[in-house]
Amino acid sequence: MKKDELIAAIVLFIFGLVTVILSLKMPIGNFRTAGSGLFPLCLGILLMLLVLIHAVKSLLAKKSLKEIKVTIYEATTEVKNVVFFLIIVVLSILLFSTIGYFLFAFLLMLFLVRILGDKRWVFNIILSLITAAASYVLFIHWLKIPLPKGILGM
Repeated sequence: MKKDELIAAIVLFIFGLVTVILSLKMPIGNFRTAGSGLFPLCLGILLMLLVLIHAVKSLLAKKSLKEIKVTIYEATTEVKNVVFFLIIVVLSILLFSTIGYFLFAFLLMLFLVRILGDKRWVFNIILSLITAAASYVLFIHWLKIPLPKGILGM
């Protein structure tokens, strides 16, 4: 396990631990009548377990020189993806009221799926349209949440 992975694992474990401690100060209830602290408690425990599993797997794994070179290439690609992700999120937040909710949801999904996942444009456009339409119907029509209409008037 590399030093930065170890630091990240420790930070995430501490975050999960703090979440568990703070959620215990809220009413927990039970699974039938959940209190406000039950969900954060479960998430904190889950985060700590996943961090421990990842740390154990990383400590037991041995990598060859070829795998290390591939890992370095993937790391630089991942850094670029994270930077693009942050740029798109910031731009979409700044343009949210101007372009409106539907176009915002469509473009955000389109570029995030493209950057972080599938590279096929047709699939990404269809997925983004379905997601934007479903969230539009959910928030605007079903929940009656007033969101910006933007340049499309939707």
